[in-house]
Order: sequence, then structure tokens, then C-alpha cells
Amino acid sequence: MLKLSSYLGNPYIGVYCVANESLALVPFDAPDSLVSDLTEALECEVIKATLASTNILGSLMAMNSNGAIVSGMASLLEIRSLGDKIPIIRIKDRLNACGNNILVNDNAALVNPELSDSAVKQIEEVLQIDVTKGTIAGYKTVGSVCTVTNKGVLCHPATSKEELKKLEDLFKVPAAIGTLNYGAPLIGASLIANSKGAAVGFRSTPIELGRVENALYL
Repeated sequence: MLKLSSYLGNPYIGVYCVANESLALVPFDAPDSLVSDLTEALECEVIKATLASTNILGSLMAMNSNGAIVSGMASLLEIRSLGDKIPIIRIKDRLNACGNNILVNDNAALVNPELSDSAVKQIEEVLQIDVTKGTIAGYKTVGSVCTVTNKGVLCHPATSKEELKKLEDLFKVPAAIGTLNYGAPLIGASLIANSKGAAVGFRSTPIELGRVENALYL
């Protein structure tokens, strides 16, 4: 299922929310409409949380079905509140906006090339996948410019054919390009998805929605 949605009128819902196959996290002040959209589209449990006392959960967390990596700025109390839902650790790296710097599904992860080797090891251990360093369309913040599920990858429109092929080989799913929110190239900031569905910023056009459906096989 595909749903148009927003966070308090903001169409960049990927900045504020994060999801895997069974769980989605939203800010405490998320409207009921957003919670309902994610519950219906992703067919998963939705819980409210904070990270580093902020509402930008999508920027600060990356997760797959095996675990979650969060910003080192997140408090122990915040971590403990989520620990019964999913294995979770804080990353030890200066680049700790995990959602922006990590693109991951259940098969692999692509991460900002400036992440330390120790951070990469943490990611591999908790998410139980192989990690590759790299860029997409010239961006190091790979999680902000792409969205990947266990069925497909939707990428920044400037992603080259060679890069798409590498992403397909890495994540073991087909890859395509697109935009969202009326031409915005930051796919990861505009979209929350798993293999069952997606919630997309409400400014997205019918053509853009069609690309999401085709790329993520919804």
C-alpha cells in the first residue's frame, strides 16, 4: 500500500520517522494521521519515541530486521525504552546521524565513506550484514538520497547506470531513480518504506508515486 502523508504539515517525513519490516518509530508529537498512515501502509507496529531529545528519528537511526544503529547523542533512557522492541546500540563515530549516513536492508548496507572502521564493525555486528563504504550521485550521506527495502531501491535522480548496477549487486534487489515532493531529489528524506508498503510526502506527484510503486514493487 502507498499513502501520502506529512509530519505536522512537513512532507519530508523520512527525516522524522524510520521503519523496518515490523516496526516504525515516530516522534511523540506525531499526529494521529501519520501514525495511521504508517500502520496501514507498512503493516507494522508504530511507536512514539525521541532520540537525543529530538524528533528527527529518521536522520538519527538506521535499522533493518536484525537491529538498529542510533546516534551516539541518544540517551541511555531512550535506548532502554526501545531495547525490548529491537536490538539497538549507539554508534561511536563523529558522523552519528545514522539515518543519513547508512543505507540498509536485510541483505547489506552502504555507508558514508568517512565512517570509521570501528563504526563499520558495529554496524555489521548489530545489523548482521556486510557493510560497504561508498557514495551515490556524489553524495556521502547515502541514507538521505536513497531508500532501500528488501524488494527494491529508489535513488537520487543523478545516480548513474553504473551506480545503479552496483546497488543492485550489493542489496540484491532492483534499483531505479526518481524524485519526490514535486521534484525533490532527497528520496530518503521524503519516503518511509518496507517491503509491504510506503508512506510518501504529500507533495509528491502521481508520476513520482508511480516510480515509487515500480521501484519498490508495491
